[in-house]
Amino acid sequence: MRGAKTMQWSALAAAVALAATACGGGSGGGGGSAAGKPAGYVSIDVTEPQKPLIPGNTNETQGAYVINSLFTGLVEYDAAGKLRNANAESITTDDSKTWTVKLKKGWKFHNGEDVTAQSYVDAWNWFANIKNNQQNSFWFEDVKGYDDVHPAKGDPKSDKMSGLKVEDDHTFKIELTHPVSYFKYKLGYYTFTPLPKGFFKDPKKYGQEPVGNGPYTFEKWTHKKLIQVKAWKGYKGDNKAKNKGIQFKNYSSYEAAYQDVLSNTLDISPQVAPKDLPKRKSDFGDRAIDQPFAATQSIAPAFYSKTFKDVDPKVLQGLSMAIDRKTITKTVLNETRVPATGFMPPLVKGYQKVDTDIFKYDPKKAKELIKEGGGVPGNKVWIQYNADGGHKEWVSAVCQSIRKATGVECVGDSKPDFQTELDARDADQVKSFYRSGWTADYPLNVNFLKELYATNAQTNYGKFSDKEIDGLFKKGDNAKDLDATIKIYQEAERKLAQKMPAIPLWDYAANVVHSDSVGNVKVNFRGDVILSDVTAK
Repeated sequence: MRGAKTMQWSALAAAVALAATACGGGSGGGGGSAAGKPAGYVSIDVTEPQKPLIPGNTNETQGAYVINSLFTGLVEYDAAGKLRNANAESITTDDSKTWTVKLKKGWKFHNGEDVTAQSYVDAWNWFANIKNNQQNSFWFEDVKGYDDVHPAKGDPKSDKMSGLKVEDDHTFKIELTHPVSYFKYKLGYYTFTPLPKGFFKDPKKYGQEPVGNGPYTFEKWTHKKLIQVKAWKGYKGDNKAKNKGIQFKNYSSYEAAYQDVLSNTLDISPQVAPKDLPKRKSDFGDRAIDQPFAATQSIAPAFYSKTFKDVDPKVLQGLSMAIDRKTITKTVLNETRVPATGFMPPLVKGYQKVDTDIFKYDPKKAKELIKEGGGVPGNKVWIQYNADGGHKEWVSAVCQSIRKATGVECVGDSKPDFQTELDARDADQVKSFYRSGWTADYPLNVNFLKELYATNAQTNYGKFSDKEIDGLFKKGDNAKDLDATIKIYQEAERKLAQKMPAIPLWDYAANVVHSDSVGNVKVNFRGDVILSDVTAK
């Protein structure tokens, strides 16, 4: 979701970091005390999900934490990102176009209903159907018959994709419109999970009280405060819960969560705000975990905005070269990020260091490119971000850098929380840039490119569109094998450096802190705490 003249800016960045440390404590938490947590449960700071808890309608980290605790799909990824079977006994293909899925027997939903092939087929058809308005419906576009349930215009011709065929209770086939060499990787994304029969009778109720087949079963959701799930004894997967349950507690800031972990009234904070990064080791010792993971932070232009409508990519290249990533990551972000060298992080299969200078800090070249591209309309840009995610300090630093290097005015456009920020993107209300963090759904370069920059991608909030790029994505999807797919997508990434659908800033590291009330806290390739492994002391 990477020169010279750094001395003055280094001092400036350090001043920004110092000011952030001096002024910004937590704005109050939704945390509460440990008294409200049942014995043996683990509490973690996860803010209010944007949408109801439906796998097909969740595509942000906060909701994903909860969905992944409640649902298990056909395959999953281990901590390092290696693919392995979960509910699937096998997934086979001879041509990467027709896939046969066989399920493990004995798996059940939390209500006791059997998980069958029909459970998957019915769920996928519902998620894909345009009438149900699911954010993740596009994940099924490779399946034959997707256009019938999700036409570009008008009502669906069918409520079933012709490419999904149930053969028996534990076997179904998936026929795609074309070979997709990496399709099995995609199946690890939680949108491909099953649903119980009751869901289809009352989706609205199930969105508030989900019934899944994962390691935890739903208990309660007190909006804007907490979601609570309980370890499920009937779970058949390998990742059985080592605790009795999880409380996902809603905090208004990482600073507030940090203080509650320090006082042992919260068990885990999955991220540390910039102001607390310098002291995390002295406060927590080996209970402060730093680990790189597959995520990239960018700022993405809204190409429908007055600022960037019909913009020359040279302007965006110039703005990119006006950002001193090296100094900001060293000072404001306390060396917990790595300056970007492309549109994805090294932990992704197909990563390459893009051969370009546009990620390097060069004020002189930045000014030249902006001028060659016709300048920034109004000579001003905004960076939209959510105030509850620890972004204010680095956004301020990026704006300082742009102003200093180019004279272009840059200001932060703060939204109170992540849900409000996402809603602004959905409503096409971004003034110029928005903060675009992206964490791997599956560990391939495809995921960092097609899902963000294809013309019709659901998470292409900036409305970037380019026929050449779309053509390369299509060519990559039709490649004969996975290696060929990866190489074509690498070519597409190199082209993106010329087209500039976003300005990559840096790759992430997870900065997790936890109380002394829990143990075995580990982080996976996505940067998520592996909640089922956490033990309560």
